[in-house]
Amino acid sequence: MSEGVQYFDPRQPVPPPEVPSRRSPDVYIDPVCGMTVKPDSLHRHEHDGVLYLFCAPKCRTKFIDDPESYLASDKAPPESLPGIEYGCPMHPEVRQIGFGTCSICGMALEPLMPTLDETENPELTEFRHRFWWSLPFTAAVFLLAMFGHGQAEMIGVPRVWIEAALAAPVVCWAGAPFFVRGWQSIIQMAPNMWTLIATGTGAAFVYSLTAALVPGLFPEALRPHGEVGVHFEAAAVIISLTLLGQMMELKARARTGDALRALLRLAPARARRINADGQEEDVDVSSVHPGDHLRIRPGEQIPVDGRVIDGQSAVDESMLTGEPMPATRSEGDSLTAGTLNTDGALVMRAEAVGASTVLSQIVALVASAQASRAPMQRLADEVASGFVLVVVLIAVTTLFTWGWFFDDWPMGIVTSIAVLIIACPCAIGLATPMSIMVASGRAANHGVLFREAAAIERLCAVTALVVDKTGTLTEGRPELTRVFPVGGMDEQKLLRYAASVNQGSEHPLARSVVTAARKQGVEIEAVTQFQALAGRGVQGHIGGDEVLLGMASMLQERDVDTSPLNGFVEARQTEGSSVSCLAVNGVVVGALVFADPVKTTTPDALARLREVCVEVVMATGDSGRAADHVARQLGIDNWRGDVRPEDKLALVNELKQKGAVVAMAGDGINDAPALAGADVGIAMGTGTDVAIQSAAVTLVRGDLCGIVEALTVSRQAVRNMRQNLVFALVYNAVGVPLAAGLLYPFTGALLSPMLAAAAMSLSSVSVVLNALRLNRQT
Repeated sequence: MSEGVQYFDPRQPVPPPEVPSRRSPDVYIDPVCGMTVKPDSLHRHEHDGVLYLFCAPKCRTKFIDDPESYLASDKAPPESLPGIEYGCPMHPEVRQIGFGTCSICGMALEPLMPTLDETENPELTEFRHRFWWSLPFTAAVFLLAMFGHGQAEMIGVPRVWIEAALAAPVVCWAGAPFFVRGWQSIIQMAPNMWTLIATGTGAAFVYSLTAALVPGLFPEALRPHGEVGVHFEAAAVIISLTLLGQMMELKARARTGDALRALLRLAPARARRINADGQEEDVDVSSVHPGDHLRIRPGEQIPVDGRVIDGQSAVDESMLTGEPMPATRSEGDSLTAGTLNTDGALVMRAEAVGASTVLSQIVALVASAQASRAPMQRLADEVASGFVLVVVLIAVTTLFTWGWFFDDWPMGIVTSIAVLIIACPCAIGLATPMSIMVASGRAANHGVLFREAAAIERLCAVTALVVDKTGTLTEGRPELTRVFPVGGMDEQKLLRYAASVNQGSEHPLARSVVTAARKQGVEIEAVTQFQALAGRGVQGHIGGDEVLLGMASMLQERDVDTSPLNGFVEARQTEGSSVSCLAVNGVVVGALVFADPVKTTTPDALARLREVCVEVVMATGDSGRAADHVARQLGIDNWRGDVRPEDKLALVNELKQKGAVVAMAGDGINDAPALAGADVGIAMGTGTDVAIQSAAVTLVRGDLCGIVEALTVSRQAVRNMRQNLVFALVYNAVGVPLAAGLLYPFTGALLSPMLAAAAMSLSSVSVVLNALRLNRQT
């Protein structure tokens, strides 16, 4: 490394050559893509006396072609950009910069804050490589062991040596990560499933290799045909199946970051900045600073938090509030990053950027809730932590008992190996996954999708259910519920005027009016001189009549007397409905009422939930008046209105602190933090992708009745898992003493390693058959 060379620091403008700039002693930032780079990276380039490191040749080439575009001050990432920190889902206290495995349980670490870079988990890539390269060896040794008796000798090579040659790369290379984790569990004094897998497969392989090398070491009773039975195929098959299972698990775990990535995608990458000289330019959002003026055109998303300084528009804030009604925003009103400007032009002043925006804070809330809620400790792991110690102790005791007390060390070796083989964790390992697999399939047939096995285990204990209003209890979209004419106007003509003037608008309320008119067969007439009054209403001419439709305040500003509707409008707004007033030629002729109707299945679903002793709590970002109206309509006593995303998460935590096991059901982005923070998050399949990805359970049809079905499946599955675990323990309680030769002095009966392997397989089959019973339960 040349003397006097500096390192690029993304937090500051390019430093002068004499000032070294490095983010940390061992991690640097690629100026092109922003990824962390180790100091020994081979991809480097010196520019103007500064040495830049890159993650890949492609980034280096881009930089060399146009370095100034990556060094401009408005390209620099925000100061708070950290190195990618990884943590263990099972042990949140284990954290480090960069990928690795947990020092306690051996599980692959995951990014605490996913980025838009969706590169594959390095461990998944490694396991896939090991699995597919070793699979032919596993298949060959299995077929040879099952059907190759007498075939190998035809080529002059003993079958046992061919099996050893085929199994060795599978066990020693493909299974190497399992033996490393098993050894780490011993060093950490935290025995787990890796300890059992390493012990069982290692015992089978070492026993078989010993039998092949020194067959005379074994008693005659174990050489009925002049040779000792070997189990190379058992060790190889267990390794391959474990690799396959780990690949499936890693793929599923990789989806836990989808919710955060979906949130990150909501913020636009570019913004249109108005410079001091009045010129406008498109810039990266990362270069926007507080105080900058930005232009927001119709159909564009708001890039940062700020306030309107010019213009008026209807802004769709459903990504934040979950409410279907766009909010009118004019001079002085606040704007939130990620929301959508629908039909008007706005100029805003940036106030909060980067990590300070509401959207970024929601991302942080979801990440924090996910990191603080480790997956439920599997029942099998709880059993294994003590079981492995007992098995090893029994195996060692068996060895020395036969060797010292009966002076028969060969018999001690055989029996201790048989103990380890029969105790291989197949039955215990299958006890939970098989029940989960069958239960998940059955639930899917009823429209209930579980994203993680832990959700099935947790759901059965739920005592409180927090539900969002919009899209969960209600349909989640505005509908025209009433047409109210005054001054001699009839309903059909009023609806014809309203639908005709609305046909050119994309506003959700306008679409609901046009849809209602078409359903009723009302003729929609042509409109001339149409004009959308941003966020307030529409106007136009229909057959010579001037028609004005919108908020009562907008009509009043146009000198239209709305007093005939004052009492009606106030009463409907008290119910939580929205009201649009219509005037023809300057005279008010009626009003249209819009509401978000309750789903027809909601009352029955709530009744069934009360029957199973689950308390229902409604929390909505809608107004208190609207929340109260829906709560009284559905008989919900405990409800909260005007809540923000952080308030919903606080409510979930409050219930948990009172001892409740909390499930959260919602469908909006505003529900994402609470969905992630609840013991079980339940998303409506008709809701947003972020809500679905933040939840552990998804109701495909968006029907709250599915929660009752999910509760039933959960309780049956947990009961089935416990049955499987009890059976596996009873099997070991009987099989391990037999393998240890407990009955040999009395009956001469000895459970050889070959029979132990057969018994192990039969126990696994029994567990599978018991799990399949879930499909027949109702």
